[in-house]
Amino acid sequence: MDERVRAVVRIAAALGAGGRGRIEAAMDAAARVADPLAVEEVLVQSYLFLGYPAALNALALWRERSGRAAPAPVDEDPASWPARGEAVCARVYGEQYDRLRENVARLHPDLERWMLVEGYGKVLGRPGLPLEVRELCNVAILAGQDAAPQLYAHLRGALNVGASVDAVEAALELACEALPPARTESARRVWAEVRRRWEAKRGR
Repeated sequence: MDERVRAVVRIAAALGAGGRGRIEAAMDAAARVADPLAVEEVLVQSYLFLGYPAALNALALWRERSGRAAPAPVDEDPASWPARGEAVCARVYGEQYDRLRENVARLHPDLERWMLVEGYGKVLGRPGLPLEVRELCNVAILAGQDAAPQLYAHLRGALNVGASVDAVEAALELACEALPPARTESARRVWAEVRRRWEAKRGR
């Protein structure tokens, strides 16, 4: 993981863990080394996991710390989001894609549709940040949440879209630096299971 990717993953980790001072420090470091557009994308996509209030507060803090104005909006046709969402979600979930859709639809069919159109089509499929890096940031932000199934899915998803085992572990460890012991232990336990199954599947 290079310095620029590490910087944006650290922002995601700080957002997931919470704490203004931690987030400010991560933003200040990213402002020195990271692509500003990549930072913007990490902050925008954070609303999928933390909600609009946290994302809006994070963007306001980034404007304050970086001195950068808001970028131009991404000009896209919303009609493209459903197909893009299906394609991106299929990459992330791999052979578990159909099962995911069935499971979410059983919870609520509208949520299954929103997951594809909004989560993967509108947001995670956006230009501006490679999907591999988006997934590393998702790992970092989810490690700080009480969301073991979702963390499991995105740890595996990062591997599915091309992140190396070492990069995924590094993203998780960046998150664990800011987490209490119980949350760190839980996140590392989830990763150990994902890694075990990933390596077993590949005959390692």
